[in-house]
Amino acid sequence: MIDEIRKLLSQREKKTIIDDSLRPSGVLLPLFCKDEEYYILLTKRTEHLEHHKGQISFPGGAYDEEDGTLMVTALRETYEEVGLSSADIELLGELDDMVTTTSFVISPFVGFIPHPYEFNISAYEIDELITAPVQALLDGETYREGLMNSEGEFHRGYVYEYNEHLVWGATAMILKQFLDLVFK
Repeated sequence: MIDEIRKLLSQREKKTIIDDSLRPSGVLLPLFCKDEEYYILLTKRTEHLEHHKGQISFPGGAYDEEDGTLMVTALRETYEEVGLSSADIELLGELDDMVTTTSFVISPFVGFIPHPYEFNISAYEIDELITAPVQALLDGETYREGLMNSEGEFHRGYVYEYNEHLVWGATAMILKQFLDLVFK
């Protein structure tokens, strides 16, 4: 399955967004296998962060000049947030850039990670790790399109609800693209 994902991602042209008014960032969509079932790792952000407080997201963050590439950004931020070493990540490919309502442009990378793994979670940035089975996310009961209220502003988009967690915004767009490309 991992080779199939790598092949699917390599055979498509990534849509890149270049806009100097947007802040570049990189995220990792971590995928792992447990008991012959695939899971996606998500994080719940703490309430005291400057951007996307309390939201469900992929590990990642803003580009720093010393990173050099957005892939390095995604790997660095993943290590800082959840303690997942880049040496333990098998990069499978990239998804399309996504824009957030907070003026970030996100470059998502897909990586296969080992399971089990001893994560070292940053208590400052991450409230909780969420492991969502791909099959549950593909369930029609989990996914819908709708309105979400973010700091008094309503946004239309994709929403996944898994174990009382709402995944929406750019994270839901990235998740939907990945699931549609690989599992449908």
